[in-house]
Amino acid sequence: MPTLADIVRAAGPAYRAARSDRLLPSQRRALADIVACRTAALGGSLYACDDCGALDYRYHSCRNRHCPTCQQDRAQDWLTRLRARLLPCDHYLLTFTLPRQLRPLARSHQKQVYAILLQTAAATVQAVAADPAWVGGTPGILAVLHTWSRTLTYHPHAHLLVTAGGLSADGSAWIKPAHPRFFMPGFALSPIFRAKLRDALGRAGLAAALDPTVWNQRWVVHVQSIGRGEHAALYLSRYVYRVALCNDRIERFHNGQVTFRYTHARTHDTRRMTLPVDHFLDRFLLHVLPCGFAKIRSYGLLSPSHNKKLERARDLLQRHAAAIAPAREAPTESNPSAPAAPATTARCPLCHGSQLRFLQRCRPARAPP
Repeated sequence: MPTLADIVRAAGPAYRAARSDRLLPSQRRALADIVACRTAALGGSLYACDDCGALDYRYHSCRNRHCPTCQQDRAQDWLTRLRARLLPCDHYLLTFTLPRQLRPLARSHQKQVYAILLQTAAATVQAVAADPAWVGGTPGILAVLHTWSRTLTYHPHAHLLVTAGGLSADGSAWIKPAHPRFFMPGFALSPIFRAKLRDALGRAGLAAALDPTVWNQRWVVHVQSIGRGEHAALYLSRYVYRVALCNDRIERFHNGQVTFRYTHARTHDTRRMTLPVDHFLDRFLLHVLPCGFAKIRSYGLLSPSHNKKLERARDLLQRHAAAIAPAREAPTESNPSAPAAPATTARCPLCHGSQLRFLQRCRPARAPP
């Protein structure tokens, strides 16, 4: 099946020529990196097997965050780092969606509106969590920005991984949610999120031209329990380094038409969409983020400025678990602080014997030796 790089190689030159006055620098860079990824253009590294003497040459990755070829390895690296910070408690995934009326504004002021979306979503959770009616403490929050729907249309929203509970103001106790069956409802979060985002856009001078009816409608906030420990980390890692379209979903590229597969949100059945290649690339490039924009942000206990509070919360949770259930974690669950297994093995592809030994790094545009 074709890959995104195959499509960009074939249609990219004509596409760039036709849209030369509209492409942003970040979009041009993404197209160039996707084409060059794991080719001689970026060079490579040479490895040797000590058992059979075979040589193995591996091209370098572009490491562009919009390249579907690179993201699996980056997700695994990120997951390793997350394990060291994740608290040993249940977690929830909260999704805050930007209403349709605000999407043109977000598209034309990406850095400002995306940052406001992440900040106000986190501030909403913190405000509700501070209320003893729901929690009464400070939770740990990890926020991730996404901008696409399953059909690649523009759909900005924020995913927040939130601890089920929080640290008390004086740091003396870990407080569980007041309602044991759920964390906090979307109907409590929605009006606060709407008001905070309205005020933030006003302070940024971006609210004047907006349709005022958007502030009277119901906004969508979804709350989902995703478990604890390793399961929560793995669940979120699929969101963090997911790109708008992975190569596995592309089924056909023929006669200037691209067909890709998606799962319908309501029925969950598999459907297919076919688009002219220029429209397909238009949709993909909608989701290329501005250069330097941080799409993953930490708040509350997970904020870098709250490391002492985070360790205090970890200590309280570990003491509580040891006191009431020494074997609470399933025996098959790995230690959250242990390093993850590498995304790909480094053993010889021929004899599968010893691990490959690095020999040399080759310059870009050099063919394999």
